[in-house]
Amino acid sequence: MKQYLLRVLTVLSLALLSPAVHAQNDTFGAVRSAIQNGSSRAVSQYFGGTVEIGFDGEKQSYSATQAEFVLKDFFAKNSPATFELVHQGSSTGGIKYAIGRYAGKSGSYRVYIKLKPVQGGQQIDTIDFNHE
Repeated sequence: MKQYLLRVLTVLSLALLSPAVHAQNDTFGAVRSAIQNGSSRAVSQYFGGTVEIGFDGEKQSYSATQAEFVLKDFFAKNSPATFELVHQGSSTGGIKYAIGRYAGKSGSYRVYIKLKPVQGGQQIDTIDFNHE
């Protein structure tokens, strides 16, 4: 009886945790698709009030609207051929991150994306493009 109860509790625990993991993967999946399609508008749906965007080590904070235009300009000058997520993880503080590889017109970039938790969801806090 104890083993049965333990199994039921384990299954319920996993079922309750699954949506949180799925939500993280959904956010990264949607952002991955948007970057792969070169859609600054779709990426901007996941921006918070301000976003830090970096290119080759030079970072700057932008409002969500400004950040959309910065990405639009980047995609126009360097249209994507491919974009894939290489690694995903989280810090002990609950900050989610992903590392990807972006191949475009002017070469390949290593892309770092950091999400921050906001009201039960995730928003992009940082996107950093570094030429490889």
